[in-house]
Formats: sequence, C-alpha cells, structure tokens
Amino acid sequence: MSAGVELDHVTVRFGHFTAVDDATLAIRSGEFFSFLGPSGCGKTTILRTVSGFLEPSEGRVRIGGQDVAGIGPNKRPTALIFQNLALFPLMTVAENITYGLRVRGVPKAERMKRADELLSLIALPGQGGKLVSELSGGQKQRVAIARALAVQPKVLLLDEPLSALDLKLRQHMRNELRAIQQQVGITFIYITHDQGEALTMSDRIAVMSDGVIQQVADGKSVYDDPDTPFVASFVGENNPFAGKVTRAEGGFAVIETAHGPLRGRNPKSLKPGDRAILFVRPESFRLGAGEADATLSAETLSSAFEGNATHVFLKGATPKDITVTVGRQAGVAIPAHGETTTIHYEPAMGVVLPEGKMARE
Repeated sequence: MSAGVELDHVTVRFGHFTAVDDATLAIRSGEFFSFLGPSGCGKTTILRTVSGFLEPSEGRVRIGGQDVAGIGPNKRPTALIFQNLALFPLMTVAENITYGLRVRGVPKAERMKRADELLSLIALPGQGGKLVSELSGGQKQRVAIARALAVQPKVLLLDEPLSALDLKLRQHMRNELRAIQQQVGITFIYITHDQGEALTMSDRIAVMSDGVIQQVADGKSVYDDPDTPFVASFVGENNPFAGKVTRAEGGFAVIETAHGPLRGRNPKSLKPGDRAILFVRPESFRLGAGEADATLSAETLSSAFEGNATHVFLKGATPKDITVTVGRQAGVAIPAHGETTTIHYEPAMGVVLPEGKMARE
C-alpha cells in the first residue's frame, strides 16, 4: 500500500537561518519523486521533516491525507534509508532485513518468510546467511532497501543512497532501484545532487536552491523548459548569453548580447527593455551558419574527444567558455585551436528567461 505526501507552506528554521522556505507541493501516491539541488539547498531537511526527525517551523506535512504533526518517526508510515546505509555488521543479511520486524515482535517464522521474499526481490536469493561484510557495495545497497521495505512502509525516503558507489555501479543501481520501486509500487522520495540520477529515475523532480523550490516537473520539462536561470544552469550543461530584449513576437524574443542579436523561445513573455539570459544547450549547436539571429562566431580554444562525441570550447564574451557538443558524423571536421568558428542553433532550441541567479560554477 502506498500514500501521497503533501507539503503545505512548510518552512524550517534553525535559529535565524531558514533551511526550507515556504515549500508547497503534492507528491502522488506510488510516485518516484526526487529533490535535486546542491549541498545545503534544503532537500535533506525536507526529507527529515517528512520522516518526523524534524518538525516544521511553519506549515503542515500530510501523509495519505493525514496531518502528521507531533507523530514521531517510529509512528509514521515511512522508512528512511540513510546515506551511510547504517547496516549492522555483526548481523547476517537476513537479520538486518528483518530487524524492524523483530523490534515489532513479529514471530521468527514470519520474519524469515519475509526475508526470503525480499531477498528474491533484490536479486540475492539464498544469501540471507551471509554477513554484511561479505557483500559488495551494490549488494549492501540492496539489503538496505530490503530492510526498509520489510516493515511495509507507505513511503520510502532515500537520502543520497548511491553517493558512495563508483560511477558504473551507481549507474547500474539507478536501474535496479527504479525497477524495485515499480515492482513494490510504493511512493519513493529520493534526495540527490546528481542530475543523472534524478533525470533517469524520477517521475517528477523538485529542483531546489537556498531553501526554495525553483521548479517541479518531469525530467524532460526540467531539462528542456527550465523555469529559472538557476534550473537552466544547474540541470545539465548550458550556454548562457546575457543581454536586453530588443524584440518579442510570436512566442520568441531577441536579445542583444555581446555576440550580437540572438533569438529563443520566450515562455515568460518578456518585453523589449527587459534584462534577460538566453540559454542554449551544447548539443543544440551545429557547426556553420544558420539564421542571422541564431548564429555567432568565436575563437576555438580547445576540444575534448569523449568517444561518442567531441566537446568544442569557444571563447565566450564572459569568463565562461561556449561549449558545443559535436556528435560523431562522417565528414564533420573539428575546428582547430585558434580557428574562428561559426556555429548556429534552431531558435526553438534556445530559451530566454528573466535575468536572475544562476548555479555556482
């Protein structure tokens, strides 16, 4: 059984410091929902508030429609997987998985049956007798998930559980974690600073900065249609071109930049005279000239071959370089160092947003 989670104008303060500022959103029952943001943005504070380890300074948390104010962590229909997993090294795998059931007084036979079911779910059948120290990093991760699921929570909370794994194992565990969530069907709330994790696994993502939720949307919308300069510059690579809007019509805006007039989609209905930033993804650029207000030229600084693509770095008008990602195509020559290179993009692939705070480099 699963439950939705609502944050109703939740604010969390520590003295004069506001860790979470007026957070309001609804997480649907059975959803894989991620909070994404840099360290210190407030995402773990939200997780601890949902789990009951913190009480909000203002606002309400509801789980399954019930206000959980004053209900402690052990009484909430949630289970929390910590970043360090917190497995018991002197217990067997089965004992770790069934620890919560033992505390609740569940008979041993029933506990062992549940352990066998969960070991099959996490693809570790027959390994309940092993010690935790005999497991690999990925296996320990799966055991931590099984232990949390053993008590049949309605909401599973995960605090950056893959951060200690190496890159390949982390990528593998993303798929496994998503598959487990789809099998058990309960609500997962996942905390991460890793964009790849959030985009790969989540039904929806809340992007946070300085305690404020900047945008809530599915991964494609967050990537293609960012709401703010912070989201545009934090999620994936992006090239910003700052300037002032000179023309706005037909859902597009042209801004005058240090590289000349450049055009992009205008989702915020900016008007001439407004300060703005145009964002264009590296993979949206093409070598050569295109439309007059979607073409620019700059000196080539360097290039980096990464197998399936080459990243070309051009000299920007600000300290930040312009990055162009060139896929492997027959007959495409990579510009040489010092060469003046002309690039273009489809205006629909650029987005113009009001000037504002961007993610730190």
